[in-house]
Amino acid sequence: MSADCRPPLSEDHRPWGFYRVLADEPDHKVKRITVYPGRRLSYQRHFRRSEHWYLLSGRAVVTRDGQDLSLSAGEAVDLPVTTWHRIRNPGDVDLVFIEVQTGDYFGEDDIERTEVDSGRACAGGTFGLTAAPPGYNYCRWKRWLERSIAG
Repeated sequence: MSADCRPPLSEDHRPWGFYRVLADEPDHKVKRITVYPGRRLSYQRHFRRSEHWYLLSGRAVVTRDGQDLSLSAGEAVDLPVTTWHRIRNPGDVDLVFIEVQTGDYFGEDDIERTEVDSGRACAGGTFGLTAAPPGYNYCRWKRWLERSIAG
């Protein structure tokens, strides 16, 4: 297929940076993700997919099940299903990495988040709150609160 016949690549901008979907197939999804200096993704896990992150440029601190791991360009990390994870850019240049997802579902709603940065969206929308009551999962609490307010 010639390049001009391919569908346009999907790109999504977030407070921490942006990602571009490079491939979206029934058995895998591939994204090129850019994280701005000093920014991080929310601490999250997935129930229907695992991820493999390969750093192209920049430096990263990856938190995997509570343990921090420093990575540089050319290094990689595997994140099995249900592993809590996040990535942070501690540098002063953009962090760029490739994310390969494998599993049986790749929707953006297969995410459970905790330790959400202010204004960051959980699956279902942005509410702008920074903390749930003690002992509550932030995203589940946020969705309950939004449903309660909506009546």
